[in-house]
Amino acid sequence: MSQTKRTGGQLIVDALEDQGAERVFCVPGESYLAVLDALYDATVPVTLCRQEGGAAMMAEAWGKMTGKPGICMVTRGPGATNASAGVHVAQQDSTPMILFVGQIARDMRERDAFQEVNYRQMFGSIAKWVAEIDQPDRVPEMVARAYHVATSGRPGPVVLALPEDMLLEMAEAQRVPAMRPVETYPSEQQMAEFGALLEEAQRPFFILGGSRWSEQTCDAFRAFAEKNNLPAGASFRRQMLFDNKHACYAGDVGIGINPKLKARIENSDLIVLLGDILSEMPSQSYSMLDIPVPAQKVVHIHPGAEELGRMYLPTLGINASPAGFVEALAKLDLKQQAGWKAQVEEAHADYLAWSGARPRVTGDLQMAEVMEWIENNTADTTIFTNGAGNYATWVHRFHRFRKYNTQLAPTSGSMGYGLPAAIAAKLKFPERDVVCFAGDGCLQMTIQELGTAAQEGANIITVVVDNGIYGTIRMHQEREYPGRISATTLQNPNFAELAKAYGFHTSTVKTAEEFGPAFEAAKASGKPALLHLHLDPEAITPIRSLTQIREASLAMS
Repeated sequence: MSQTKRTGGQLIVDALEDQGAERVFCVPGESYLAVLDALYDATVPVTLCRQEGGAAMMAEAWGKMTGKPGICMVTRGPGATNASAGVHVAQQDSTPMILFVGQIARDMRERDAFQEVNYRQMFGSIAKWVAEIDQPDRVPEMVARAYHVATSGRPGPVVLALPEDMLLEMAEAQRVPAMRPVETYPSEQQMAEFGALLEEAQRPFFILGGSRWSEQTCDAFRAFAEKNNLPAGASFRRQMLFDNKHACYAGDVGIGINPKLKARIENSDLIVLLGDILSEMPSQSYSMLDIPVPAQKVVHIHPGAEELGRMYLPTLGINASPAGFVEALAKLDLKQQAGWKAQVEEAHADYLAWSGARPRVTGDLQMAEVMEWIENNTADTTIFTNGAGNYATWVHRFHRFRKYNTQLAPTSGSMGYGLPAAIAAKLKFPERDVVCFAGDGCLQMTIQELGTAAQEGANIITVVVDNGIYGTIRMHQEREYPGRISATTLQNPNFAELAKAYGFHTSTVKTAEEFGPAFEAAKASGKPALLHLHLDPEAITPIRSLTQIREASLAMS
């Protein structure tokens, strides 16, 4: 199907509509004015962001929630370098995303033109594919390919550079229908081998992670685990993949892992990695499984064939997506081992004891009590977002995720992610409550996106846990160089007053007793809200204070 002549900018927007793009996140720039003009007539809504890093993180969060590429548009040079933060999140988190970058005119290349960057070199190690669209008639082809690359195998980011003069050229172009991700399935022989390995195992354990999941896939896997009394854990920041209150759930395999869960995995005789690659954080710095040959039998199921055997030589490697593999699981008729039921009960009991503890910490604000209020007073469909920092420990350890698409957090450990992700979540699911947890340092990485939330009417609730320090780094500092404090103390603004200037409803919270009424008032306000929590810097973890970490380090030295 052909069409009348269109500008390159119009063809970009046409292609996005043909591929089913739901929203564009952008910071405008003169290098892609022709695309911005074409968006004026488009059906795709545009969210105007305040900084390219925030825009890219919103697009990444959209890709996480939908399984379809989140779309981000930025200008050349500084716009692209700022956006690289979100591209890196997408790469490490296996999230489909497409970044469109304005580019210098084609006849100015290799002259160090204004804001000139070689994007193939810049993004080459963190994007699945980087290309420049030099001919307007190839726009539909290239955009369709970008969708295919971003969603197939192990999903990830694609970067397309758009020369400014190409966007002004007129051309006729073939329309390309919407691409569909290629699903991969295990063979009957592989499933028979998997079934035999599972039936032989005395202490099997499943670790769920990665992307390309859906609510239906999660439900189907949970039914399989329940039917066969099999324990399952979720990889780092993927807790939403399995109902945390379900009898088969054993806990999250991430930072600050339950020691009993770590021992259970190490003593397992069959580990099934479903969708995950078990990188540094979930593997406890690559200590739980030997590389390249694990001591345990390992079945690795992953949609990216290149990931099988890359770190761990599996007993059985299966190139299949979570959806494809779980569909085949439903047909598997297992003979259970006698000890499986007792093991799954013990694993879940260990998790409940670990996540149900309510330790007291130094200071007036008790975060365990805050989390207990949240557990008792928020819906199972509430979406929780966070970036990086020790404050996130309270969410990861004490919140029990029940539903798919209720967690947005970067496995890449990127600060500043929680606020943009929350905005994207509220735009996607306006009927659901969205709660952003952010540390004082984390929030200030993307704090300007408060303006985006206000402009979009995204009524998120941002919970700022303010301890006046870069807490994670201070913790490591006290452990490695006790008493030698360097570059980790923050002089912060009054976050409540700052958010109020953006039109937010705000409250200051200094005790756990104040949190519940403040949260309810935030929900009732009908506005974006920010709760400014003041936490004693000594309360750096649920189990150890900064002083205890320092004293232990000094004692060892």
